[in-house]
Amino acid sequence: MKKTYLLVLLLPLVLFSCSSGKKALQRGDYYQAISKAVERLKSNPTNDNALKVLKEGYPMAVEWSQEEIDLTLTSNEAFKWERTISVMKRVNAMSDRIRSTPAARKIFPDPKTYTSELNMAYEKAAEDRYQAGLHFMEQETRESARTAYTHFDRADQWIQGYKDTHEKMAIAKELATVNVVVEAVTVRTKVYELSSEFFYNQVFEYLNNQYPSHGFVNFFSPKQAENFELNPDFVVRMEFYDFSVGNLVRSEKEESLTKKVKVPLTDSTFVNKTYHAKLKTYTDEVISGGRLNYRIVDFQNDKLLRDNLIPGNFNWVNQYAIFAGDEQALSDAQFALTQQKAVPLPPHQDLFIEFTRPIYNQLTNELNSFFRRYR
Repeated sequence: MKKTYLLVLLLPLVLFSCSSGKKALQRGDYYQAISKAVERLKSNPTNDNALKVLKEGYPMAVEWSQEEIDLTLTSNEAFKWERTISVMKRVNAMSDRIRSTPAARKIFPDPKTYTSELNMAYEKAAEDRYQAGLHFMEQETRESARTAYTHFDRADQWIQGYKDTHEKMAIAKELATVNVVVEAVTVRTKVYELSSEFFYNQVFEYLNNQYPSHGFVNFFSPKQAENFELNPDFVVRMEFYDFSVGNLVRSEKEESLTKKVKVPLTDSTFVNKTYHAKLKTYTDEVISGGRLNYRIVDFQNDKLLRDNLIPGNFNWVNQYAIFAGDEQALSDAQFALTQQKAVPLPPHQDLFIEFTRPIYNQLTNELNSFFRRYR
């Protein structure tokens, strides 16, 4: 009992010590140590452990940070000003915490803050990225233009509107972007024309959602390409082949059913009773299917890159039954069939859409597999 009581008394002290940042300071995690110490002082301004961690740890944190900055700037590390900014911002974050905590501010009334140095670091970081962008632009390839765009974008993030980054980004994006025209041959049967247009529109919508305009792959309809006088990189051509919709197959099955059931006469005696029935089951099945041919052509040299036929099918089935004789001769499933009725066949448009669903899934997967390398 005494041990338990002692443990209860010591546990808050242990947790109190951990939350003061002492362990973080011991392992050299200065930022974590100062953060924990300051947080502890917000709720308990006289906490000895937190005050000690802050007094010892903050000067070491500032000294370590300056050493990191000096080592980074004298190294050959690429984009070293970005790491410098990261270190400066962490020092400034410590300063903000100290200044907003009265107990901490009494110890360090004027904590270290990088202001002009940080502004200069932003300039240096933006210039590094800008020069990297110019370097990759000189290589005049689609891949290097995409890399250049990324560098110009980072420069603009450090300083919005830095030099002519917006113009350079526009040029780089134009060079890096793959333009694709999506062509679809309308089904030559007016009955299915609407459905085929629906399918093609779904594919086009998927591609534009998957590859938004701010990326490096743009998809256009033939009309859009004509309006923009576009010289595309690739052309995707789609056309349905060998499709048939609404082929009805009707079948009938007649069977004689017999079921023996024990019927109680009294509490202790039973008699076997036999039930008979004739069941006639009707099955209406509508089979629809077809194939979509899609091709991807390199428009610049008319080279065929992909040529594939994707099959799809859909079977609509309706079953119902009638019987004559004893209902008790039917199983539950057979009786359920007798409650079903003949229903009108689905419209051909609906059947067309249904058999194209698996085609849509495979087609979009294959198109995404081909074009995602150009993102």
